[in-house]
Amino acid sequence: MKLYLVRHGESNYNVLGLCNDDPADDVHLTAKGRAQAENVAVRLQDAAFEHIFVSELPRTRETADIINRRHRVPIIAHAALNDIHSGFNGRPVTEYFAATGHDRLNARANGGESLRDYQARALPFLDWLAKRTELTVLVVAHEETLRVVVAHLKGLPDETMERLTFANGEVVEVNL
Repeated sequence: MKLYLVRHGESNYNVLGLCNDDPADDVHLTAKGRAQAENVAVRLQDAAFEHIFVSELPRTRETADIINRRHRVPIIAHAALNDIHSGFNGRPVTEYFAATGHDRLNARANGGESLRDYQARALPFLDWLAKRTELTVLVVAHEETLRVVVAHLKGLPDETMERLTFANGEVVEVNL
C-alpha cells in the first residue's frame, strides 16, 4: 500500500504556541494553514487515493477537506490518530517541553502520554490499515503521529524518533 502522510496545515494554536489534544477546542487552520493545504492538494493532485484518514481534531479534517476537493473520496476519522495527550491542553508548548524534555520518550506530565505511550496507541492503526484493501491512502495527522509512524516504518531506533520534525503541510510518502 502506498501511504501518504501529511501534517495538518498551520493552526491558530500553532501560531499561539499552545498544546491541543481536545477535539472540542476551537482550533482551526489559519489562512497560511489553508494555503499549505492547497499546496499539498496541488502536489498530490495525481495521487489515486481511495480513502483519507484523519484524527478527530478539526485541523486535520480541514486540511483533508481542502486536499479532497480534487479527489472526492471518503474521509474517515480514527481516534488512534489523535494528537498526543500532552497533559497541557490549552497551555504553552514550552511548558510541555519543560516538563518532559528530560526524557521525551518516557516522561508523562499532568496525566498525559509519553511518546512511548503515544506510539503504543498510534502504531496499531498501521496494523489495521495494512489489513485493508486500498492501494493508496492519505493520512492527515499531527507531527507526533508522523514521528511515530515514520520512525517505525523506516526502522529507526526509538531514541531518534523525538528528533524527527515535520513542518505544517509537509508530505511524506512511504510504503506499508
